[in-house]
Amino acid sequence: MSIKHTYYRAYQKTMKFAVNFLDWTPPKLIKGAGAVLQLPELVKKEGLNNVLVVTDKGLMGLGLLNPLFEALEKAGIKYSVFDSVQPNPTIYNVEDALKMYKENGCQGFIAFGGGSPMDCAKVTAARVVKPKQTPSDMRGVLKVLKKLPPFFAVPTTAGTGSECTIAAVISNPDTHEKNSIMDPVLRPKYAILDPELTVGLPPHITSTTGMDALTHAVEAYIGKSNTKQTEEDAIIATKLIFNNIKTAYEDGKNIEARENMLVGSFHAGLAFTRAYVGYVHAIAHNLGGMYNIPHGLANAVILPYVLEFFGESAYKRLAELADIAGVSGAAQGDREKAKNFIAAIKKLNEEMNIPDKFDQIKDEDIELIAERALMEGNPLYPVPRIMNLEECKAIIKKLQK
Repeated sequence: MSIKHTYYRAYQKTMKFAVNFLDWTPPKLIKGAGAVLQLPELVKKEGLNNVLVVTDKGLMGLGLLNPLFEALEKAGIKYSVFDSVQPNPTIYNVEDALKMYKENGCQGFIAFGGGSPMDCAKVTAARVVKPKQTPSDMRGVLKVLKKLPPFFAVPTTAGTGSECTIAAVISNPDTHEKNSIMDPVLRPKYAILDPELTVGLPPHITSTTGMDALTHAVEAYIGKSNTKQTEEDAIIATKLIFNNIKTAYEDGKNIEARENMLVGSFHAGLAFTRAYVGYVHAIAHNLGGMYNIPHGLANAVILPYVLEFFGESAYKRLAELADIAGVSGAAQGDREKAKNFIAAIKKLNEEMNIPDKFDQIKDEDIELIAERALMEGNPLYPVPRIMNLEECKAIIKKLQK
């Protein structure tokens, strides 16, 4: 093992020990059909009467927030709406949301949507308590460390797990970089899982966000920073996602499958926010920053390539996931079971019309994407096998159409 690799592993072990001293209280979970209508009561319970709702124009256009707005009005709670969040939220989205929050005298946040509105709301909330620091200043681990205003998260996709994570990612469109910010204070206080909000999701969003959640569970489980709790959460998530993603994709109005996917995504979020992700996310973040590729789609496509790269270092853990997901088949050994698990992921992608390559990747960008991915991944992510620059470039090359 090289000196650099030894340093990475020492760093990861230190972080695994250090995080035991952080507050890992999970969000209070409210779930079930119509759960979003319980929000006004929760907002009042926190002593608030004025909130900023952070969402996007697509969800506003669908009218998904109308029942929430009516319930807030009926309860006498003032609200302002910031609906300009982009698919990969930017530093400018954060500044615009912050301005609206201050101008309207808001006291807390309701993030309504996928990972993008939640990430935007998290970093905006961080800017409220740290007005002199930009998202770039907060990039990395434990750079916020101040209690945020009360935060309520309402996911409309079963994928990001942002409603229970300590992470947020904000893009800088000028440099095409993504700022990954990780701090326990970013975790929402409440997570409201209402399957009725996801029944209208198009099949391709259902599939890619679902595979995003699966990636969270898998990367957390095979990494080297698990606790007993993160393992349990990853196992619950893997089982729920494998058992429900095809049903949710093919029959979007199936409330049971929709709720199971939301719960699976929630547990995957609990798993990876403490046990971390890995190189799938590192590459996906930077493909998203460079080409605006949706995060869930990027993870879905990249996942099998990175798992194959890990090879023997991940066979045992992947074999366990194969058994949990019910895809180990007749295989007896870890190697065969692991390969069956990777094959099952590829099959899911194919059956849900997710491509296996990208046509956006340019030869001249590969080195920069790889450098940025490894800058994100090393030394933080406790992956089964450490990747060097040439290996990362080779994987990105394989992703080219």
